[in-house]
Amino acid sequence: MSHVTRPQDPTFSSHQFIQLALDNQVLKFGEFVLKSGRISPYFFNAGLLATGEMLSLLARGYADALAEQISANNGDNEQELVIFGAAYKGIPFVAATAQALWLHHGINAKWGYNRKEAKTHGEGGNLVGADVTGKAVVLDDVITAGTAMREVVEILEQAGASVAGIIVALDRKEKGQAEHSAIQELAATLEVPVRALVDIDDLISYLADDHGAQNGQHKDATQLAKMQHYREQYGV
Repeated sequence: MSHVTRPQDPTFSSHQFIQLALDNQVLKFGEFVLKSGRISPYFFNAGLLATGEMLSLLARGYADALAEQISANNGDNEQELVIFGAAYKGIPFVAATAQALWLHHGINAKWGYNRKEAKTHGEGGNLVGADVTGKAVVLDDVITAGTAMREVVEILEQAGASVAGIIVALDRKEKGQAEHSAIQELAATLEVPVRALVDIDDLISYLADDHGAQNGQHKDATQLAKMQHYREQYGV
């Protein structure tokens, strides 16, 4: 276990998040075949957000975005807010974010998540945590096609909740079969705000500004050109 000096009140920075993601292999540049068959010049694996530093920074980003949304709504129904994460990756996200909301913004939000398989004994059911009958904000890592998110929305609606927003860690800003991205389609269909902490433009800016100069593998003009080309070809 490594010991480092940490800031007393860390704030979210997209460039810091990108740097940490690269250092921890959460974000990789290269060539990756997506389910769509496209060859992507980068890949984001939220399953590797497995350090306290990474999770704390991500949770602070989610918490700041949530606090902004609540403020924009003049604090309306703050007590009804439930932060919801889909099993399994979403579980640590919502737990850490609820804590960050309380510590940094004084917002005592409830949180919960679903089980992959409904429990048939004890309390039963497929939901764990707070009672999700109010307004729910869903946290996710990346939305590609939007299929999994629509399933989460269905689970929440069946439980009596209404989705008040979606926050993702990374927005690829990538068109699907149509000219709109999955995030744009979800926002339009559900009529709720969908926000991202980091998007492909932030990744391109990171490469262009040479923030990875301390590590040669991050400093690559060819990689920057590939990212820009991919954005032009598939971006919205």
